[in-house]
Amino acid sequence: MMATFGANILSVAPGTVVIAAPVLPGSRQQHGAGHAALAFGLGDSAAGYSALSLLAEGVEVMTAEMKINLLAPAIGDRLIATGRVIKAGRRLTVVTAEVEAETDGQRKLVALLQGTMVPVG
Repeated sequence: MMATFGANILSVAPGTVVIAAPVLPGSRQQHGAGHAALAFGLGDSAAGYSALSLLAEGVEVMTAEMKINLLAPAIGDRLIATGRVIKAGRRLTVVTAEVEAETDGQRKLVALLQGTMVPVG
């Protein structure tokens, strides 16, 4: 999915991952803004990778649940999702992600996600 979106990981630190993707014509909704699926996909991936960054090598994660609040139309050249671990546990990791639309270096918060990741493997 991230390859389809043209997404790239911008940074990785323990418990925090930043991913960006251009708002391509194929990922826009009928009003020209980035589709909610783009914001959700980027936020979910950034949050998941933030959880993964705290796990042992060879362990993966899957999303158990994820909620999104769409705060503003995703109008911009690209979307940037910052995923963070809120609380890491042995069986569940609570995560969040902020998704911002960026144009000419100016960013606007367009979505907030919160969810739970489960380690697998």
